[in-house]
Amino acid sequence: MPTENNNLILTEPAKDFESIKKINEEDVEYWEARELMPLLGYDKWENFKKVIKKAKSACQESRQDIEDHFPGVKKMIKIAKNTIKETVREIDDFYLSRYGCYLVAQNGDSRKQEIAMAQTYFAIQTRKQEIFEQMGDDQKRLYVRKEVREHNNQLFATAQQAGVSNFGKFNNYGYLGLYGLTADGIKERKKIGKDDILDRAGSSELAANLFRITQTDEKINKDEIKGEEKANTTHFDVGQKVRNTIKEIGGTMLEDLKPEDHIKELEKKEKKLINNKEVKKLKD
Repeated sequence: MPTENNNLILTEPAKDFESIKKINEEDVEYWEARELMPLLGYDKWENFKKVIKKAKSACQESRQDIEDHFPGVKKMIKIAKNTIKETVREIDDFYLSRYGCYLVAQNGDSRKQEIAMAQTYFAIQTRKQEIFEQMGDDQKRLYVRKEVREHNNQLFATAQQAGVSNFGKFNNYGYLGLYGLTADGIKERKKIGKDDILDRAGSSELAANLFRITQTDEKINKDEIKGEEKANTTHFDVGQKVRNTIKEIGGTMLEDLKPEDHIKELEKKEKKLINNKEVKKLKD
């Protein structure tokens, strides 16, 4: 993995921005403009829409498709509630890509501290995405495996707060939904012995698992799910929805994907490559 990527780390306000990030059924991340607005120091939608308008112009000038980064959406919200009738009205919103968020931050009021922080954060994240797109298959696999490991740790922490104590069972429910098989069944089918399933998974298989993990974590938190049984069922349901999406788009089912070399072999290969580059630098 490029060493430049190791320096692209920002702890704050990463948690705030990442906590409101959404991922759609096509595994594409996005932010809802109305949720992003207060994090950027704006409290009036009309003022924030002016910033979005500037950002869309910048997007067009950079020869990017505006609809790829700023698709408009309509929502229904409750504005009054009583025992007889609920009143709702339609509001407009935008689904912003990471690049769209970056442009919004760049066109916001630079006097706001929140804007300055967002400019730094989304600039770094956009650069990380550029680096990822330039990676080879092995490097991408290493990168996504790291992301899966980190988000899995977060999911287990969330599950524990929800009341889960048997994490092996909880994990199995996710696998059963996504693969149609338990962990042991997946290992047997792929003939990987006692190896960790995700250590032998390729990039696309890892990406599907990352989607399962992040969406389960979000649903448990958002729906305030409590109890081990409900958490297990949620993990299964999310995994099954990801599985159904793969079916609908005609993708290869994960249990039918061939296992890759163990991730540790790639790590050794990458480490050796980096060491060789360092030796070459010293010789030069």
